[in-house]
Amino acid sequence: MELPPTFLDELRSRVSLVQVVGRKVAWDLRRSNQAKGDWWAPCPFHQEKTASFHVDDRKGFYYCFGCHAKGDALTFLRESENLSFMEAVETLAREVGMEMPARDPGEALRSSQRRGLRDVVEEAVRFCQLQLKTGAGHAARGYLDGRGLNEAVRERWQIGLAPPARDALLGHLTGKGIAVADVVAAGLAIVPDGGGAPYDRFRNRIIIPIRDARGRVISLGGRALDPGEKAKYLNGPETEIFDKGRVLFNLDRARALAGKAGPVVVVEGYMDAIALHEAGFAAVAPLGTAVTEEQLRLLWRVDDEPVVALDGDQAGMRAALRLVDLALPLVEAGKGLRFVLLPDGMDPDDLIRAKGAGAMRAQVEAAVPMVQLLWQRETVGRVFDSPERWAALDRQIETLQGRIRDPVVRSAYRDALRNLRFGLQQERRQGARRGGRRQAAAVAIPAPVPEEDLREAVILAVLISNPGIIPEFVHDLETMDWQGAGHAPISGGILGHGAQDGLRAALVAQAGAAALERLFAIRHVMLCPAVARPGNADLARQTVSEELVRLRARRGHRLVIEEAMADIAGVADEWLTRRLSEAAAAVDVTRPKEQDDLREVDVASNGLAVDREERESLDRLVEGIEFRRKGGR
Repeated sequence: MELPPTFLDELRSRVSLVQVVGRKVAWDLRRSNQAKGDWWAPCPFHQEKTASFHVDDRKGFYYCFGCHAKGDALTFLRESENLSFMEAVETLAREVGMEMPARDPGEALRSSQRRGLRDVVEEAVRFCQLQLKTGAGHAARGYLDGRGLNEAVRERWQIGLAPPARDALLGHLTGKGIAVADVVAAGLAIVPDGGGAPYDRFRNRIIIPIRDARGRVISLGGRALDPGEKAKYLNGPETEIFDKGRVLFNLDRARALAGKAGPVVVVEGYMDAIALHEAGFAAVAPLGTAVTEEQLRLLWRVDDEPVVALDGDQAGMRAALRLVDLALPLVEAGKGLRFVLLPDGMDPDDLIRAKGAGAMRAQVEAAVPMVQLLWQRETVGRVFDSPERWAALDRQIETLQGRIRDPVVRSAYRDALRNLRFGLQQERRQGARRGGRRQAAAVAIPAPVPEEDLREAVILAVLISNPGIIPEFVHDLETMDWQGAGHAPISGGILGHGAQDGLRAALVAQAGAAALERLFAIRHVMLCPAVARPGNADLARQTVSEELVRLRARRGHRLVIEEAMADIAGVADEWLTRRLSEAAAAVDVTRPKEQDDLREVDVASNGLAVDREERESLDRLVEGIEFRRKGGR
């Protein structure tokens, strides 16, 4: 019986060779490095006392340095238990819960056809490599040089060029005696729906071979050279030899590097994977789709805790959260994911070229666990100021935990999320004051926020909620002397990211989730219409402008008082000095909102805007100064 290769590949990806071999040997734990999947034991195939039998669990292969026995899990079962190939397959399939495929007499023929299709794709790779070296490949070579892919790198990856002609590759392959039907079956040519002559799928594109886990070429990927092309990247279609949901680009090379070069890093595209691999990382990439369950199992077969590195924009965050939802039911003790959201919307290739491999290494080392990303999704930007809102959060957490199948992991997540919830509550209570003598029974009341800090918070929150107006206030942000806790890094993040998508994700990366939560938890911010109902650009623009005027007025008032105090030093008595000091301190006391709405704005003689109420108060103090200078009482 001939088995589909996809079945055998999935079986090998699910089986742990260490578990299979461990039933027959006693591991030498002093010599083994379990974290890297590196295991040693006395050989079960010949008599010995030393541990010369080596199992590389990440690659799924064993080798004895004494008797030279070697193979994978199927080979080990066959030789250690005297089983036939099919008996070994059936044994392993039962252990991992896979159903054997039905017997198919035509499978042998299809297996031969698959070998033929791989040969077709290999010939296409050779043709495209030659095209890149011709005069017609000048522009493509220039682009690749600009991406840091020099001639040596291009040779290692067998990068090539598909000419712009309609049937250049098809003509070459048929000239080699390959049937048109086989070129189409390999995904390299397209037959028009309405009939007509077939034509090349890949035209005027840089070509990158796609290989399976065993290093065999099974399809092509193409990067458009024409900037006007609708699809910048194009992968071959699914064929008898290529199932994009079960393949990870560069898995064959990454498996060899895993553990030695740090964790496996999952990136969005093959250009990023190539750049990371050349910089010394074990990197893989899905092929034009979100990561699938089969790909996730392949990853865990190579690395217990891969790092997912995504662009730090809104699309990158969405992709990360989709992967979290996929992985949550599948995580097991010791099998998880960590995440990196790259800064400033950069992709890994950009970051390495701009700041070097060390910058990328630092990002990978700072990757956050999956539970942290899950918590941020449920809490960032939300306010928990009532029992009902806390209860809603608790219910959502329970729902998420319930999706985890492994009871040990489910319990660990429950503890982690409880700790995060407790930390959030403690953060909310910081700075709160309690009334009365009975502290335990008192209700915590938020401490008053200085008025200038409130106005800063409203300005920042409105801009974050309505990023389209940010360009109009760049100068104001750049020249502002931020006083509120955490406001300066948030402003810097807004200036750095601008009106692009993914502003909140960028701010979380730069200023921290806690700073953003504190900003939106302020009652004055929550009640601001431009924050509560974003999307009205005119309202947002008016709100920011008014808050800027009032903020400058407050600071202008304080500046005038401070100058007056300096001017009367040595002239005014203790009473006047105390009164001016009290007036300056009063500037920082938050007024009730109803008073704030009734105040009018005037302009002082020094050109600074001040509230009319504040100006009148200041005038009375100055009159007092003059009266006392003249000897009055």
